[in-house]
Amino acid sequence: MQPQPLPLDGITVVAVEQAVSAPFATRQLADLGARVIKIERTDGGDFARGYDTAAAGLASHFVWCNRGKESVALDLKDPRGLDVVRRLVAGADVFVQNLAHGAAARLGLDAATLCAAHPRLVAVDISGYGPSGPYAGKRAYDMLVQCEVGLVSVTGTPDLPVKAGIPAADIAAAMYAFSGVLAALVRRGTTGRGGPVEVSMLDALAEWMGHPLHHVMHGGTPPARTGLAHAVIAPYDAFPTADGGRVLLSVQNDREWRRLAQQVLFRPESADDPAFATNPARVANRERTDALVAKSLGTLDADEAVARLENAGIACARLRDVREVAEHPQLAARDRWRQVGSPAGPLRAMLPPITLPGGEESHMGAVPGLGEHTEAVLRGLGLTEGDVAELLRDGVAR
Repeated sequence: MQPQPLPLDGITVVAVEQAVSAPFATRQLADLGARVIKIERTDGGDFARGYDTAAAGLASHFVWCNRGKESVALDLKDPRGLDVVRRLVAGADVFVQNLAHGAAARLGLDAATLCAAHPRLVAVDISGYGPSGPYAGKRAYDMLVQCEVGLVSVTGTPDLPVKAGIPAADIAAAMYAFSGVLAALVRRGTTGRGGPVEVSMLDALAEWMGHPLHHVMHGGTPPARTGLAHAVIAPYDAFPTADGGRVLLSVQNDREWRRLAQQVLFRPESADDPAFATNPARVANRERTDALVAKSLGTLDADEAVARLENAGIACARLRDVREVAEHPQLAARDRWRQVGSPAGPLRAMLPPITLPGGEESHMGAVPGLGEHTEAVLRGLGLTEGDVAELLRDGVAR
């Protein structure tokens, strides 16, 4: 039986995008088979290209967010460059932009304007704080939004709030933009009309703050920062092992505590000790509880500790660094790694998390060079060789 085609095969996406939020959203669409035409500046392109040189001379952010796309470099301040984008949009199914506040509207590339002109188009505006309100015009970098939405206040140690180690606000906005596009395409399939999709980084990350936010709004106290520990469960933390590793374990109920005491700590008397027998008691005596666990696990290497915990039915994990994740045995066993092309040669990349059994494998195209597809896309619009040469000569295209 022939595998089913990718679900977005035949869908064309045009994106005027930069940094992470919009590029990561459109990469998901490309992975599922859409043709994604990425519009970049002629003077250096998407500024994420310059963040670092860690990926064989290319920027790691750009490699992560932009595989499988066609790069077209245009000067949108020149009417001829803007006309090319408008012609591309006229033949597209989806348009995505995350320009600075007001920039897309000045160019006539905001979702409301485009959808009025093209009723079947799904057009996405991604912003930092939304299109209106007192914060609409504020710069919205990922760390700033993490602070505004309170993520930093619940992350870190009692003495030190810290931001998340990944661009959580960008990723949240990207994934809601991605799912918003899919929902709008489904609606178009039944109504024949596309429509605007609006996503802000603040709204997206505020939704992810759901547990602490609802806890506080409905009468609770703000969650304490507890590092790797849990504010209301014990033991729940990472503990050092004899070989220099760290193993995190989580005891969710009193039955698990008894198993931990008897089968891992070899302290059966602690199972029913009033100081430890219930979770409230263990939290009240957290230092003593954690000391018992640390003393036992500290005599084992990490593999031995994990094996003993798993044999006792205790949830646990290795505290891995990023290099170890790149060699994670579960990812290797499930064959989750592929190679993608790039201007620097083949690069290792992970298969997207969405797996469609019985269908074609996700499309993992090459990371494009700046303007790599400009001429081909211009010719595809019907421009003559003379028209293309003029745009290139005048710096309107690259």
